Amino acid sequence: MEKFVKLTGVAAPLPVVNVDTDMIIPKDYLKTIKRTGLGTGLFAEARYHQDGSENPDFVLNKPAYRDAKILVAGDNFGCGSSREHAPWALADFGIRCVISTSFADIFYNNCFKNGILPIIVSPEELEKLMDDAERGSNAVVTVDLESCEISGPDGGSIKFELDAFRRHCLLNGLDDISLTLAKSDNIASYETKLAAERPWA
Repeated sequence: MEKFVKLTGVAAPLPVVNVDTDMIIPKDYLKTIKRTGLGTGLFAEARYHQDGSENPDFVLNKPAYRDAKILVAGDNFGCGSSREHAPWALADFGIRCVISTSFADIFYNNCFKNGILPIIVSPEELEKLMDDAERGSNAVVTVDLESCEISGPDGGSIKFELDAFRRHCLLNGLDDISLTLAKSDNIASYETKLAAERPWA
């Protein structure tokens, strides 16, 4: 998993509450178990018309936000079903950080397992960040995970809190598999000991 230390990029505003995982990645894209290629399906029902053409009014189709790395979203982001394809689609598009006042629990946990940083801020802080994000190509925001700080285009900053273990995992690019492999010596030692003590097992 790619490390997350400091991210600087354009922040796209999505002032919509209760964005569910079906909106993030519609069910038509759930046939694959690959984490790549899902970026084209991100917010597909809002990004495209029925004939497949782009909806120019959707934020990620606007020139200033096509390469957005940060999403500033409304309350209760990621609610609905538990599909892990939602963070896969965000990451494949290039979104590495989502900022909101609250997240659905399963989506929130899945983000950390896929290298995405979900940040919870107050309603007042979200309003400020949403205003920053609406500046188009000037909506450049920096998220520093080491200092747990968000810096806006006007030089202002917002501190955020994060669980120490989750922060450690993102900073070091550790997913569940990496965490297990880090203990491979202990696992091998235990297996050797077990084989000696219980040769019949």
